[in-house]
Amino acid sequence: MTQEKPIIPIFFTIDNGYAPCLGVALASMKANASRDYQYRIHILHQELTAENIAKLSSIGEDWFQVHFEEMKEGLESITDRKENRLRCDYFTMTIYFRLFIPEMFPEYDKGIYIDSDIVVPGDISRLYNIQLGDNLLGACPDHSVSEIPEFAHYIEESTGVNRYKYINSGILLMNLAEMRKCRMTEHFLHLLNTYHFDSIAPDQDYINAMCYGRIHFLDEEWDAMPNKQKEPMAHPSLIHYNLFDKPWCYDDVQYEDYFWQYARENVYYQELLEIKRNYSDEQKKSDMECLENMLTNAMRIPNNPVTFKKIHESEGTIRL
Repeated sequence: MTQEKPIIPIFFTIDNGYAPCLGVALASMKANASRDYQYRIHILHQELTAENIAKLSSIGEDWFQVHFEEMKEGLESITDRKENRLRCDYFTMTIYFRLFIPEMFPEYDKGIYIDSDIVVPGDISRLYNIQLGDNLLGACPDHSVSEIPEFAHYIEESTGVNRYKYINSGILLMNLAEMRKCRMTEHFLHLLNTYHFDSIAPDQDYINAMCYGRIHFLDEEWDAMPNKQKEPMAHPSLIHYNLFDKPWCYDDVQYEDYFWQYARENVYYQELLEIKRNYSDEQKKSDMECLENMLTNAMRIPNNPVTFKKIHESEGTIRL
């Protein structure tokens, strides 16, 4: 009797706009994943088109299964308020989906959440096999913001987290059993609807504020981000094109060769070329204005009467 291979559950959350990027992410992951495991890819989405579902499904195989779950229930209280907007400029429900994974998938005690603007040159099973103990998460410190004075001020004075221990929520090794035990999803919704915290990165700020002190810090190889101030890593296992460093929008992005290596053979290749070809000067100007708004808000928000840090210090109701 053949022994069944262990299952590794991996979660993505997208809308139609990020489907082409997810196509590249899945192709790169499948190309480098150990065949000693089975992979169940769960794509949580809102109103993904039938065409995108078909294209993403075509990447799957028996050992690398792609499943789709449309998010409908439990999100009624998350509305388009300014404090719920990503990067201070637009609202997307998908950034919050990762916070519902523990309750949605009680069959798993551990899983991986990954943003879709990534490629995976390494073996993803190595990430899954990192031990978490009783920590809630494994994640990498967000070095893309810790050395920027305005963001460092925001992190420490608004979220109440040490700037060098503030994690990027785009790659999360999740202790789902422990998250359920401490009712993390319920706690998040309570904080969201009680305090309406003003945030630059809403999902990331809530995760940092709630989980601080219960995070296992991963090696940077699992969240290598383009950074013009640093030499690129020689052998990154997972590359994350965070914020505006998108090779499908801009030229000369660090680690762009990895992206196009997997994009060229992908079902979305022509679509990605079109996106880049049509990315206008107006859109690039808007990106720079957005960055300026983020920096301005980073200095403004800590002065608000209600912040994660102030509520933690006065009520002790933030951290899990």
